[in-house]
Amino acid sequence: MMLEFLNPPFMQRALIAAVLVGITAPAIGIYLVQRRQALMGDGIGHIAMTGVGLGFLLSTSPVWMATAVAVAGAVVMELIRWYGHTRGDLALAMLFYGGMAGGVMLINLSDTGSNANLTSYLFGSLATVSESDVIAICVLAAFVVLVTVGLRRQLFAVSQDEEFARVSGLPVRVLNLLIAVTAAVTVTVAMRVVGLLLVSALMVVPVAAAQQITKSFKVTFVLAVVIGTAVTLTGTVTSYYQDVPPGATIVLLAIAVFVALTVLAAPLARRRARASEAKGAECTLEVPGARRERDDVRV
Repeated sequence: MMLEFLNPPFMQRALIAAVLVGITAPAIGIYLVQRRQALMGDGIGHIAMTGVGLGFLLSTSPVWMATAVAVAGAVVMELIRWYGHTRGDLALAMLFYGGMAGGVMLINLSDTGSNANLTSYLFGSLATVSESDVIAICVLAAFVVLVTVGLRRQLFAVSQDEEFARVSGLPVRVLNLLIAVTAAVTVTVAMRVVGLLLVSALMVVPVAAAQQITKSFKVTFVLAVVIGTAVTLTGTVTSYYQDVPPGATIVLLAIAVFVALTVLAAPLARRRARASEAKGAECTLEVPGARRERDDVRV
C-alpha cells in the first residue's frame, strides 16, 4: 500500500522525470549562482514558452521545439551580455516578455493547444508526462550531466573569475556560451515537472541551501544535487496523494530545506568560531615562550 504511487504508468514516468530534474537543475544552477546569474533560468523559461506554442502550432514535440527556441534565446542572451552595454537590460526585458507573449499567442492559434496545455507547461503536471517526453528528458539530461560534470573544472574557473580563466588560456566565451546553452536545455528538462515559471527556483534554492553548511565547491555540488533529487521526488509523491500542483510543492519543499539548513548553520558557525578562537589562543600562549627563548639566546 505504501508504494501504491508506483502502480500508475503516468507516475512511473513522472518519477523518472523528477529524478532527472532533481539532478540536472542544481548541477547547472551552481554555476549560475557563482556567476551571479540566478535569474537566468527564469528568463530562459519565458523564451521557451514560444517554443512550446510553436510545437503545438506545428504539431511537433513541444519539448524539442522548446529546447531549440530556448537554446537560441540563450545564445542571444549571451550576445547581449557581451555587446549590449547600456541597453542590454532593455533588450533582455523585451526578449523575455516577447518570448512569453509569443508562446501565449501561438498556443492559442494552434488547433491542438489550449489554456489547460499552457498551464501544465507553466506550472508542471504529472499526468501529462508522456513516454516521448521521458525519452526527450533522458537525452537532454544526459547532455547536462556530461557538461556539468565532465567540464566542472573549466566551468568553475570561468564562473569564479573570467579574467583569471582567460589568462589561463581557457576559451572563456565558448565556456560562457556552453553554460547558457546547458541552462536552456535544463529549463526544457524541468518544465514538465516543475513548470517554466518555477524552474529557476529549483536551479538556485538547492544550491543556496547546500552553501549554508558547506565550504568546498565539490561538496556543495553533491549536496545540492542530493537536495534537488530529494525535493523533486518528495514533491512528486506528495502531489499524487494530496492532489496539489507538483511544481509549487517541489519549490516550497526546497525553500523549507533552505530555511532548515540556515537555522542549522548558525550553531555550526558559532562552534567553528569558538574552535578558531581556541586555536588562536594556543598560538598566543606559544609565542611568548618562543620570544623568551630568543631573548635568552641574545643575552
